[in-house]
Amino acid sequence: MATVDNHRHKKWRIFPFWQSGSSPSSTHNIRSQSRNHGPQNGVVASNSRSFIARLLFPGRRRLRLDPSNKLYFPYEPGKQGRSAVRIKNSSNSHVAFKFQTTAPKSCYMRPPGGILAPGESLIATVFKFMELPENNGKNQKRKAKFKIISLKVKQGTDYVPELFDEQRDEVVVERVLHAVFLDPERPNPALEKLKRQLAEADAATETRKKPPADAGPKMIGEGLVIDEWKERREKYLARQRVQAVDSV
Repeated sequence: MATVDNHRHKKWRIFPFWQSGSSPSSTHNIRSQSRNHGPQNGVVASNSRSFIARLLFPGRRRLRLDPSNKLYFPYEPGKQGRSAVRIKNSSNSHVAFKFQTTAPKSCYMRPPGGILAPGESLIATVFKFMELPENNGKNQKRKAKFKIISLKVKQGTDYVPELFDEQRDEVVVERVLHAVFLDPERPNPALEKLKRQLAEADAATETRKKPPADAGPKMIGEGLVIDEWKERREKYLARQRVQAVDSV
C-alpha cells in the first residue's frame, strides 16, 4: 500500500492537476509511438522526446517572486481578503506573465497578466473571498492554489491572454503559490510585509489613475489663462481699431 501511495505522489509532482493537454496515459502513448515507429519517423520521435523533456524539466525561470511560494491572506471570515506578490523580470528578454487559480469563482489578481521589460517589476494584488467556517471554509481555504506562468515575447508585443495558447510549447510554470491565512490581530512579520506591499501597490494604482500632464494653456495666478492664440487675436483687433481711427 505504501508503494502505491508513493507512486501516486510521484505522478502528482510531474503532472499537476491543472496541467492542460497532458496526462500520464498520453505521455505513455507518446513514448510507445516513439518506439513503434522506425527511423522513417525520426522527426516525430524527436519531437515527442522534446515534448516529454519540457514536461519533466521546465525551462529556467524568467520571473522572481516575493514571496516566492506563498500568498498570505489576513483571515476574516465572510470578507474579501487581499494578498500581494512582487513579480520581477529577472531575464534579459521581455516576458509576459499570467495568473491562474484553482478557485476562479472566489479569487482574482490585479493585474491578471501583463508584459515586463528586463529588470522591470510590479506588485500584483490577489483578492480572495474568505469562506465562513460553517460553510466548510477551513477545508476550502487549504485547497486554494495559485499559479503564475510566463512566456518570452518580443519587445513591442501587446499583451493578450491568447498569447499563452498560441505559444503553449514555450510557456513556463514559474511558481505554484499556496494560500497561507494569518490572524490579523496577531503580530506577524509576514503580515507587516504584506501591509507594506499592499500600500505600495495602492500607491502605484493611484499614480496610474492620474491624468497625464496637460500640454495646453498654462494656468497662472487665480483663474488667469494664458492663451497665445487669443492674445494674438486681441492684438490684431486693437491694431485694426487704431487703423480705422487714423483713416477717419
